[in-house]
Amino acid sequence: MRLSRSMLSLAAVAALTAGSTAVLASPASAAPNTTPQKVCGSSYKTVNSAAVGSLGTVYLTYNATNGRNCVATIRKSPGTAVDMSAWEYVADTDQGDSDYGTYTSYAGPTSVYGKAHCVDWGGSIKNVYVSVYGSNCAALREHRVTTVR
Repeated sequence: MRLSRSMLSLAAVAALTAGSTAVLASPASAAPNTTPQKVCGSSYKTVNSAAVGSLGTVYLTYNATNGRNCVATIRKSPGTAVDMSAWEYVADTDQGDSDYGTYTSYAGPTSVYGKAHCVDWGGSIKNVYVSVYGSNCAALREHRVTTVR
């Protein structure tokens, strides 16, 4: 499933970059009690989160063993497939990962090496978009933006 979702993500990003509209119909199927650890893996601990309006939450997780971050956007009430996304970017290393598609329960996981680096991350459900910039940077203050389109 991960390979398929990665390929769909890559196709979606390429289509959006070219100005096309991508239609992805490979919904994730997860129980209503999905957690970031079920999406990212049990060794990932939640280090930050942001509400996506009243629709769900986007989670930033971290695995201390391998130094990788993972982002998952999880719906509060799974159901009919809707547009969703999860993304993260580490500016210091110019590395990022994203998952955009039409899903029933969650978007993600994404994975980027982030040990000792600031992380930009976010996600969306339907028309609500959340972005967090400069996150987990020790004494620096992060900047959160929520947009409804």
